[in-house]
Parts: sequence; C-alpha cells; structure tokens
Amino acid sequence: MSEPGDWSEGIEHTRRERSAAIRTGLTRLGRPERGFVNPSVVRGSTVTFRTLDEFDRSLKVDLKDGPYTYGLLDTPTERALAGALASLDGAEGAVLVGSGLAAVGVALMAFLSHGDHLLMVDSCYGPSRILCDGLLKRYGVETSYYDPRVGQDGRPGIETLFRENTRLVFMESPGSVTFEMQDVPAITAACRERGIATAIDNTWATPLGFRPIEHGVDVVVHALTKYVAGHSDVMLGGLTARTRAIWDKVKFTAMDLGHGASPDDAWLALRGMRTLGVRLESQERSGLQLARWLQTRPEVKRVLHPALPEDPGHAIFRRDFDHACGTFGVLLHEVERDALARMLEGMRLFEMGYSWGGFESLIIPQHPLSERTAAPFEETGTLLRISVGLEHPEHLARDLADGLDRLS
Repeated sequence: MSEPGDWSEGIEHTRRERSAAIRTGLTRLGRPERGFVNPSVVRGSTVTFRTLDEFDRSLKVDLKDGPYTYGLLDTPTERALAGALASLDGAEGAVLVGSGLAAVGVALMAFLSHGDHLLMVDSCYGPSRILCDGLLKRYGVETSYYDPRVGQDGRPGIETLFRENTRLVFMESPGSVTFEMQDVPAITAACRERGIATAIDNTWATPLGFRPIEHGVDVVVHALTKYVAGHSDVMLGGLTARTRAIWDKVKFTAMDLGHGASPDDAWLALRGMRTLGVRLESQERSGLQLARWLQTRPEVKRVLHPALPEDPGHAIFRRDFDHACGTFGVLLHEVERDALARMLEGMRLFEMGYSWGGFESLIIPQHPLSERTAAPFEETGTLLRISVGLEHPEHLARDLADGLDRLS
C-alpha cells in the first residue's frame, strides 16, 4: 500500500489527469502517516532541549526539515500545511505568514534592497501598490508599474523595461479588479536571461488552476485567507519557492521581519484545503454560468472573465490554466451612485465585503481608473467585482436580476 505522500505515483499528468490527481491528493497531503487523519494543533512558543550539545546544534538546524527550535519559526501543524502547499505548487518548500499582504511584503523584501528597481504589474492587488509606493519607496526602492499585457498584441516585451538595477518582476494573472491575463512564461524567460527574480500572486487561480513554478516563476504568493481556507474565518498567507536557495531567502526574510503563523489558523487552512477541489469546481461552474447569463443583460457592457472565449486573455488562459474560480468582473453601463446603491443595498444573497473566495457570495464596486498608472483601464462604465459562493446559481441569478432591475 502506498504511503499518504505517494498519491500521484504512476499518474500521467495530462491536464485532466493532473486535476484528478490533485483532487485526490488534497485528501492525503499534510496528514500524519498513521492514526488520526488530521494533524494535531500544536500551540507553543518554547521548545526545550535535553543537553547543551542539542541546544548548540539548534543554532545551526535546518529550518525546513530539521528539529523544532522556537514556535515563531515553525510548529508541526504549520509544517503540515506548508508541506501540503509546496506539494500542490510543485515547489521546494513553503513559508507561512499571517496574511496575504504579509506574503506579498516578504516576497518583495526578500529580493529588494536600497537602490534597487522593481517592476510591478499595473493590475496588482491594491494593498501591494500601497506597499510599493509607501514602505519600499521610503527604503530607497524604486517601483515602475508595467502594462499587464506586456509583450502581447504587438506590445514591447518586458525586457524593454529592464534597468541595470532591476532585481524583481512581480506578476498577477489574472489581475485584481480588471482580470487581464499575463504571458507568464514569456516574462519569466526574459527575466532568467538577465538573472532577474520573479514572483506572482496566484490567489485567484490557486494551485488547482495554475502552477506558476512550472512556468519558471521563482516565488508564488498565496492569500490563503481566500479559496484555500474557504470559510471566511482565517487570516493567513503563504509563499512557495522554486528552489531551496530561494526558500532560504524567503524564510530568513520572514524571520527577520518577525513573521509567523498561528497553528490554529494553519490547522483551519489545512481543513479548508481538503474541500478546495469540490468547492472550486462548484464555484467555477456557478461563476461561468452567471457570467454567461450576465452577458445577456442589457445593463451589462462587458463581463471580465478570462475563461470566457470572448475575453481578450482567453487564449493565454486556455494555454496555461487548468481551472478558473468564481471571482470575476462585471462592467455595467454608467449608472448614478443612487441607482447603484438601490441595486447593492437590496441584494438578498450577495453581500458587500472586501474579501472573496469564501462560501458566501460577495459583490462590491471597483475603481480601477483611480489606481492604474502605466496602462489605464480605458473602458467607461461602472465596474463591479463578483465572488460567487456556494449558493445555488439559479438563486444567485435571481438576486442579480432583481438588483439590475432596481438600477432603473
């Protein structure tokens, strides 16, 4: 009989077979080898040593796989989740921190120093921009924002933006709010030729939808708060690294900044990971059903969803991604604020909330014109972001129909 970690042995990883293997693997990864099927929650700060030699060796211990030394650095519960996340990403290892934004910060700080230049995608998660324009700028790092569709449709490639001091290119595909797709393999290839590190926020796709390390990315950032935990009750972030040397760089940066993760939150995220496959499958299916229905409504100017054939990024999505999720954008014809308030405040199932990826459906207005600098979002209208939860799609469609009717 195979051990729990050997669930993928002998499986030819075509896309469909890989998806099936990952879904099965979600029930096995991060589990104890024997006994209870879930790991224990190990809470603690202090680890004691029996001898002076043992204590001295703790100063040189392998932080990834060696004995435990201090609760901030690692616990058995956190190591179980980190190992599962690394396996899903095809990574050398994973590092856990307290939030998705903390994971973005660690990825940036691990590769950037005073005088360095960062290329940040213009469609990035809003707080990532705040971090670049605030903290990094104060510490002497210059950020340039670049068109998410760099190198596509006749646009110059990312290499035309490199400087002598460019040290990191940060991606997000699809991008927050506007959902543009990036040509990740082309960007990473150009960066490798010049020794420039790459990182990507992969929260939207999760490892079930896209595995960036297979496309050359060095560090993958996850807001585990979202789809992985899945129940809107955890704040947690994670980073996975392509090589051991990169993992060391990320781990020591997290340590230097005092980042850690709660064992309770790690346990909850690992529990959420068990059902990630069935939840994401349901949310992807319901999201596409609603996206296609919204395309038929006269109030809707365009639906922003890369899994739709009409989307400008669909070719890249179809080439690189195995799955979508339930989060997408809806661009309405311009409406007044009072009308938008009537629509949103009267919803019965969709609620207004900043997060996404949970079991509940959310809808909020977005304002990309106020954020973009390198490649402004040029389409006019009122943009909404929708996160489809686990409610029945017919009920959600009815709720949206009533809301759209209230616009007039």
